[in-house]
Order: sequence, then C-alpha cells, then structure tokens
Amino acid sequence: MGDRVAKDALFDGFADIAKALANGRRAELIDVLAQGERHVEELADEIDQSVANTSFHLRTLAAAGLVVTRRDKNRIYYRLASDRVVELWAAVRDVAAAHHAELDALATAYLGQRDEFDRLSRTELAARLADGDVIVVDVRPPAEYAAGHIAGARSIPADRLARELRSLPADVEVVAYCRGPYCLLADDAVRLLRRKGRAALRLEDGFPEWRQANLPVQSVPPQEAMS
Repeated sequence: MGDRVAKDALFDGFADIAKALANGRRAELIDVLAQGERHVEELADEIDQSVANTSFHLRTLAAAGLVVTRRDKNRIYYRLASDRVVELWAAVRDVAAAHHAELDALATAYLGQRDEFDRLSRTELAARLADGDVIVVDVRPPAEYAAGHIAGARSIPADRLARELRSLPADVEVVAYCRGPYCLLADDAVRLLRRKGRAALRLEDGFPEWRQANLPVQSVPPQEAMS
C-alpha cells in the first residue's frame, strides 16, 4: 500500500504539467507548435519575446515533457511531444470557455465582436470541399502551411490577402482558417473579404482540430517549401 509521501510525489508530478502551462507565453507557444515544428527565432517572433525569454519558456515546456527538440546545424527546432499535447491544449481552452467567467470578455477584447459573420463546422467544410463549391484559404504564415494544411487549401498569409484578393474567383464563397478558434488572422481575413463585397466564412476552429479529426491534410515537400 502506497504511503503519503509517494502519493504526494505522484500528484506533484501531475501538477508539473499544469505548472508548465501556467504562463500565457508558454500557452501561446503550445498554440503555435500545434501547427508544426518551428525554430526558436521564429517562435520568438511569433510571441513577441526575446530569443532568451522564448528559450527559457521552451526549456520549461521541455522539462515537463510537452515539447521535444532536434538540432539542425546551428538551429534548434521544437515540436510538440505528441498529439496528446494538442488534445490537452484543446481541453484547456474548452474548460476555460465553459467555466472561466471572464473569458468571453477577454476574447472579445482581442478578437472583436464575432457575431457579424458565420462560422462553418469541420463537417460542413469537408462536405463543401467534396462538392467543389468553396475556396479554402489558409491565412497562417507560410511555414505553418508548409508543415501541414487542409487538403486543397490555398496559402495566402493574412498580410498578403488584400494584395492577392483578385486571384480569388469572385463568384465562389471563401472559407478562411488559421490556428484555432481564438486565432485573429481568420477573423480579420473574413472581415476584409466582406468589406470587399465577397461572400466569406471562417472555419469554426483551425488546422490542428481539422487534423485531429482525421480529415484530409497535405504538406509541402521541404525542397518546395524552401523555393
């Protein structure tokens, strides 16, 4: 029969995972890494932190077993340790949305009012892609698109959408997606498209959820991604 000290140590071990996530920048790193592997400099830019601070947060996540690394010449690349970490991050968001009294206000302060446009479920989007009556636009950074994207989606990063709008057929509805349900890029893309008179929706969540649902995905071969 186990003793108190051993039980305390076991549950402290469980709590180490929560401690690793108990920082907004580390949670944001998990959100970015759910899209695919990235090196430290890219991650620092994504979360608007110094490389030193970002490296500290990544080491904390690695110590908890949530991320793993590989070295390529002078660069260290990080990725999530498994798909279970993606599931954990999704569960944290879902619990917060259901039980954190201030989360709706926090989301609105960042994302703006979201009832101005409709969202499409993964099931609905998969059906419409099969019918060929929709254009899907991935507005994430190119590196994330290259690591994996919805099969058939076009890569038009959010900062290029206004310039490349004419490349999209005018008579077909556009569905934009990005990292997940709290990603501003897809919201802003839909707002821009609608201001330009285009029919546009956003996917209800993002690429990690699409992949977790075992829906069709593609990636870009490394040699093409580098060209």
